Amino acid sequence: EVHLVESGGGLVQPGGSLRLSCAASGFTFSLNAMSWSRQAPGKGLEWVSSINGGGSTRYADSVKGRFTISRDNAKNTLYLQMNSLKPEDTAVYYCVKGPFRDGSRGQGTQVTVSS
Repeated sequence: EVHLVESGGGLVQPGGSLRLSCAASGFTFSLNAMSWSRQAPGKGLEWVSSINGGGSTRYADSVKGRFTISRDNAKNTLYLQMNSLKPEDTAVYYCVKGPFRDGSRGQGTQVTVSS
């Protein structure tokens, strides 16, 4: 059974940074692409970034140059380093198994960017 647990969210001021983590279990993590998606209040799920098993990455235009996705296959953990955060980055962030916007995902972690 796929199990994904996100952590690292919180309240941060505009321009600040956060690092999200996702602990994965129940499948062969190193063989699977992984993604981050987010859902802002009143909006649909938005794809943020993906990384394949070999480390190749893709980013949504809205976060390119500010966010960095990475993975530690030895620890079965996915990361999202978020810098230069903006109020429009406020959302629940989800770790997703696979290269797409949605799939098996965790319970999410709240990121709030506000002064």
